[in-house]
Amino acid sequence: MGGLLALARGVDRLNEFIGKWVAWLILVSILISAGNAVIRKAFNISSNAWLELQWYLFGAAFLLAAAYTLKQNEHIRIDIVYGMFSRRVQHWIDLFGHVFFLMPFVILMIVYFIPYVSLSFRSGEVSTNAGGLIIWPAKSMLLIGFFLLGLQGVSEIIKKIAVMRGDMDDPTPFISVHEQAELEAKALAEEVRS
Repeated sequence: MGGLLALARGVDRLNEFIGKWVAWLILVSILISAGNAVIRKAFNISSNAWLELQWYLFGAAFLLAAAYTLKQNEHIRIDIVYGMFSRRVQHWIDLFGHVFFLMPFVILMIVYFIPYVSLSFRSGEVSTNAGGLIIWPAKSMLLIGFFLLGLQGVSEIIKKIAVMRGDMDDPTPFISVHEQAELEAKALAEEVRS
């Protein structure tokens, strides 16, 4: 189990680094959008390339940060139902979801995206918009994003099994629905006071 946990830690570090780094792509996308708007209004010139570039950057940030979101345990789930169970049952729910839903979907997407990206790259696919950009870098973000999500899924499965076996501490300790509501109420009250 030690080797698998080392692999999980390596994947976690990789996705942590990428997740924090790609957050800057949102800022770059905003700056490009604002600059394009100012230039368009002030000088009456623009290019579809600038619009597509901001879409590419935002899409890359979203796709490359998906694995980081999973690592941070911030993905979407039905917390009202999930929070009613013991932490052990929650681990089983997470493990079941990762093995039978997340991983098959990720594998399916990778299998479909490999020829999709490959064809786009080999053909030198370019946007149909006048002055548009090449498309294969944006399509490759789909493949890379799902690959990173798959790696993080493997890491999460390893960590769930290790926690349930007692080989590591729970990285996300149990908080009941009521405790979570109390914490959120206190945070809201503190925010209103300040």
